[in-house]
Amino acid sequence: MTDRAAISPRRLAADLRSADDRDCPSRTDFLGAALSGVVGGPVGRHALIGRTAVFTPVRVMFMIALVFLALGWSTKAPCLQTIGTGPPDQRVANWENQRAYYELCYSDTVPLYGAELLSQGKFPYKSSWIEKDGSGKPQTRYDGLPAVRYMEYPVLTGVYQYVAMSLAKTYTTFSKLIPLPVVAEVVVFFDIAALGLALAWLATVWATAGLAGRRVWDAALVAASPLVIFQIFTNFDSLATALAIGGLLAWARRRPVLAGVLIGLGTAAKLYPLLLLGPLLVLGIRAGRLRGVARAAATTGLTWLLVNLPVLVLFPRGWSEFFRLNARRGEDMDSLYNVVRSFTGWRGFDTNLGFWQPPEHLNAVVLVLFVVCCAAIGFVALTAPRRPRVAQLAFLVVVAFLLTNKVWSPQFSLWLVPLAVLALPHRRILLAWMTIDALVWVPRMYYLYSVPDRGLPEQWFTATVLLRDLAVLGLCALVVRQIYRPEEDLVRWGGRVDDPAGGEFDRAPDAPPSWLPPLLRPGRRQQPVAADAPEADFVSSAPVR
Repeated sequence: MTDRAAISPRRLAADLRSADDRDCPSRTDFLGAALSGVVGGPVGRHALIGRTAVFTPVRVMFMIALVFLALGWSTKAPCLQTIGTGPPDQRVANWENQRAYYELCYSDTVPLYGAELLSQGKFPYKSSWIEKDGSGKPQTRYDGLPAVRYMEYPVLTGVYQYVAMSLAKTYTTFSKLIPLPVVAEVVVFFDIAALGLALAWLATVWATAGLAGRRVWDAALVAASPLVIFQIFTNFDSLATALAIGGLLAWARRRPVLAGVLIGLGTAAKLYPLLLLGPLLVLGIRAGRLRGVARAAATTGLTWLLVNLPVLVLFPRGWSEFFRLNARRGEDMDSLYNVVRSFTGWRGFDTNLGFWQPPEHLNAVVLVLFVVCCAAIGFVALTAPRRPRVAQLAFLVVVAFLLTNKVWSPQFSLWLVPLAVLALPHRRILLAWMTIDALVWVPRMYYLYSVPDRGLPEQWFTATVLLRDLAVLGLCALVVRQIYRPEEDLVRWGGRVDDPAGGEFDRAPDAPPSWLPPLLRPGRRQQPVAADAPEADFVSSAPVR
């Protein structure tokens, strides 16, 4: 009699193919192996990889992301409690006694609703107001003119806020006509904006998974980043992040025009996606393939112009507020310049400035330092023995921008999350940096909490900022090391993979132009790793079983 326990209950599928080249963290990564015990242990040695119909990697990561997005909303929930009676448009958020700081729930979305006249239903770039001091007195600029303010965000982000406001006011209108729950209009505005930001982060997770190639599970750290808990709903940065990473995915799929459209839209939401064209240009020079880069750059500029042109023509004064604000602001509390000033007593590059007077020396220093960093990154890209990956250079450029910039707002760190995951897929190292970066939020809030004997001294906050900066510099050092030692790069899998995000650069031979001097030509290529070398964790050459 046949033992039925040894017989499959159904006929085996005709297609027994398996994605054997896919990275399985439960086999190759200590952290993945430890976490896999929660769901039954590492994947079996004879399992068919990539054949599940329901719980695909991307869907699992979406579920993980939803959990962290929910945690992100819960951290802002205390600031969504309201006071007042009557219809929704007469209720306001209860931020009394600086609760936004001691509850760690601060979000720009709530105060901007009233400060930028969205609560009055006005179009952002058309309407203006006079800046006031703490006592409510109108301010005067350094040149004697009134301190007139407009919406301070790029056009796409400003329009996004206007659409969210319109939907919130629509809810208010219907709540007065039919029996709907009475919810403060500012809370509805926050929730609508947060829904769009959450969808944008899910798009970021999806695009990162597409860029990861065989290491699709690397994108799980984007879904489960500790930074999401505190920063995803602090501002509107996930819009630009989704468009920027989507642009890189389009480039990886050899669609430069679509890449340009997405990067152009991202630049219209936040300036930083424009930085991604720099790595593409340098790699295009090294590979001798600039046609695709030119098409992407031209499409980026055209898309940005088409988005901005209506507001630029109709409301030029309001449109240019973003650029004026960035020119006249000094070093922000999260910047490296403020850290130096905090610990040394240094007074800064510009002293005795009037209200809104541009810090010309600081602006020049920021520009020079960023250009120098970009030149150094370009040198690395052109002289490395093997052409660097797109994600590696993109990460280095964005880090250079943040470290040398006057401003590193906490939510800006979201820009780095997908790029870091793609550039340096060492999960424990990335998780350590993300945790440090996320926890900067706590001393920042308690430093701003100005109640005597309850806040934190400035140096407590600036010390955590310095620790964050050092952690990011450590990531950059590891990325540069792997650029010069490509055999240590887990993405390249012992030389069997080139660049999953490279697009037309992937597997392309080096063909630098003749005008490039010898100093900027590729160095001597190192010996490739044997094809049968096992993939290793960063600290161990043996896979985890």
